[in-house]
Amino acid sequence: MKKFLLILLSILFSSLSAEILIPMDLTQTNHLKAYGIAFQSVKDGYQVKWLLNYRGGSFLLKDLQYLKSECNIRGVSFEMVTGSDIAMINEEINANNMESVTLEKEPKIAVYTPPNSTPWDDAVTMALVYADIDYDQIWDEEVLNGALEDYDWLHLHHEDFTGQYGKFYGTYRNAQWYKDEVSANENMARRLGYNKVWQMKHYVANKIREFVINGGFLFAMCAATDTIDIALSCYMVDICDAVFDGDSIDPQYKSKMDFSRSFAFENFDLITNPFIYEYSTIDASDYAQLRGAEGDYFQLFDFSAKYDPVPTMLVQNHTNAVNGFLGQTTSYKSKYIKKSVIILGETPNAEEAKYIHGNLGKGTFTFYGGHDPEDYQHKVGDPETNLDLYKTSPGYRLILNNILFPAAEKKKLKT
Repeated sequence: MKKFLLILLSILFSSLSAEILIPMDLTQTNHLKAYGIAFQSVKDGYQVKWLLNYRGGSFLLKDLQYLKSECNIRGVSFEMVTGSDIAMINEEINANNMESVTLEKEPKIAVYTPPNSTPWDDAVTMALVYADIDYDQIWDEEVLNGALEDYDWLHLHHEDFTGQYGKFYGTYRNAQWYKDEVSANENMARRLGYNKVWQMKHYVANKIREFVINGGFLFAMCAATDTIDIALSCYMVDICDAVFDGDSIDPQYKSKMDFSRSFAFENFDLITNPFIYEYSTIDASDYAQLRGAEGDYFQLFDFSAKYDPVPTMLVQNHTNAVNGFLGQTTSYKSKYIKKSVIILGETPNAEEAKYIHGNLGKGTFTFYGGHDPEDYQHKVGDPETNLDLYKTSPGYRLILNNILFPAAEKKKLKT
């Protein structure tokens, strides 16, 4: 009789206790702000369960009134689940290609961007602002003075680490914004003791490499993805035309390239002509433009949630097919990607990767080609993207996966 009562009480207790389930499948009304709710819970010291591959990568949160209120305020759909519901969810997770990962530590986030930049210049900054996730803005001086030691996660966007000012010379060299950018970079280089901007940028790239080796999480988009690898493989070698730095390119630069220093790419060739809006043979923007907006998409891979939780976290979504979008660097030709790098998403039948991930030392890097997931061909001077119009954007979800990823329990990140 005593045993029966204990079982009865256990069942009763489990049915009364409740948690908040934030579904991330097609029933969710605002996927992007849902990440902000999960982040807020972790920031406040409450663990969050990230249910990988369960209803699009749903979140299970502690039943707290303020979190339910925040969901209502931000327009995030949620469901109340009892202990018995959770038991059934866990059974489903155990029986399928799913996993429950605990988010337990708020990652300290930095965005590497010029002081005069605006939030809509950068898709990640827009996502952070929209999801109400805190971040700090840093640039060359902070990086070179050791500020990265204070952060867990670093984002780079369309920064040019080669010192060629985005290779906008051919089209925009007479535009005032371009002249201002050149002046700002030259002033910064001089103030920090460098003769050339490209020398400063190479040192910055090397500091970022050290950040990853020491355990940092690096996320980069658009031109930052290939220019940082170019700068690292050509470390302290002059690959800048005279229009950028006043003297000629090192004629021996090809023999001095060291691909062992780069994150993701190898065996590529540089495009040094200052009138060509391209850095190297890595980028596949030309092929993407031929497909056009209607025919350009990429496919996310499926991974084993139990054995490969990290890539599984990074591809959580409510769809496996994501619309493509252009950037100065749109996607990566597969033949130049190192074999140690994991392809997370690729363009079908095109030998192009859009979304890749890898390890270096104790840390990781994730590269995502393109500029803005909801603006197919973002041009200089275009207005900002209104994310209220794209609350369920699968392309932006990939960005936010990367922001939550460093919050996961360490044993999961090491598998």
